[in-house]
Amino acid sequence: MGDVPTIERADEIVRKYNKEPFHIKHAETVGGVMGWFAAKHDPGREDYWHVVGMLHDVDFEMYPDEHCVKGIELLRAEGVDDGVIRSAMSHGWGATASPYEPTETMEKVLFAVDELTGLIGAVVIMRPSHSTSDLELPSVKKKFKDKNFAAGCSRDVIVEGAERLGVSLDDLISDTILAMRSIE
Repeated sequence: MGDVPTIERADEIVRKYNKEPFHIKHAETVGGVMGWFAAKHDPGREDYWHVVGMLHDVDFEMYPDEHCVKGIELLRAEGVDDGVIRSAMSHGWGATASPYEPTETMEKVLFAVDELTGLIGAVVIMRPSHSTSDLELPSVKKKFKDKNFAAGCSRDVIVEGAERLGVSLDDLISDTILAMRSIE
């Protein structure tokens, strides 16, 4: 069973297993974006979605070859609820040995936005403003088409994520920009 951690406890867990500022920032970003999407899809459960987003890559820095598998073990050792673990580790379905397919809306959102927040983050770094405040869909779409830009961000996973959610790629990107803007 286990407990559903608070956002503060999730942050402690992330920082226990991650030291690189990039990984900590990614956890914070995905957590915040998930909270934004929760307000849209599952009002009242923003903190739960936020925690799932924060914990999704808990194992990546220390165990990249066992990503989404070692995370199950680490989170269980931390006393985290099995539902949180399942949802957090489902984002690796198909790309890792994660045993969990994203089936719930929250899991589908996480599957889609994990890679997309990385791509949008890379676009933001290249902008004079270094902000999402003036970022628009065409700028992201242009970089999305350039396979050499942020090459580590899987376009296939982003497209599959939109399909799993039953939304257009444009809508997914636009909503993710808004979500990132809300936490900037």
